Amino acid sequence: MKQDPASRPAPSLAPEHHWAAAAGLIRPALRPVGTTGADGSGPLVPARNGAAGQPIVRPGPAGLAIVYVLPGRGFDVVVGVDHLLAWGVGADEVHAAAIANLGSWSSGAAWEDEVDGHRRVVWSDAGEGLDAARILLAEVRARLATDLGHARRILVGLPERHLLVAAALVDDDDDFAASFADYVADRARAADEPIDDRVFELIDGELVALEPSPEG
Repeated sequence: MKQDPASRPAPSLAPEHHWAAAAGLIRPALRPVGTTGADGSGPLVPARNGAAGQPIVRPGPAGLAIVYVLPGRGFDVVVGVDHLLAWGVGADEVHAAAIANLGSWSSGAAWEDEVDGHRRVVWSDAGEGLDAARILLAEVRARLATDLGHARRILVGLPERHLLVAAALVDDDDDFAASFADYVADRARAADEPIDDRVFELIDGELVALEPSPEG
């Protein structure tokens, strides 16, 4: 059925063109180490000849990259330099709005939980593209530290955009650590939107790369 033109927003009011419309929709997404783009701090140069503008990329935890997306029908639009020029805002304002939107979503999103003896795994896989990005929230890292704090170490996997998985690693359970690492690597290899096949640790509320064992 043909859409009534009167029901469509004017181009100037669409999120791609108007910050007031975009501010409540924009969200962060994690990308692999080495993702390049513009940090938005220097002079902004618009794209030419119809080419896509450089994406806005911010350094994330443990060497990962943060980009910003606007959700669309069937795909997301990655925020780039041309968006900042159209909106008249800076990268810091975009980041603040994206993290605030992520926090609002995360506060009502469910966690899954599985316990097997001294082993406990919690994960987020709501499938809305925000699961892995939850690790950016201080309140999420604090929750994981509380829920899994009985363990010697807290392992975290971010294999793909739709999954954040964390596990409690107690003493003398290196087999579980190896199984966890294999699972994360397998999910990353099979993912449509992979992030990282490494395992991370949550240490003092911050995400760091897992230190290999002396035997490894």
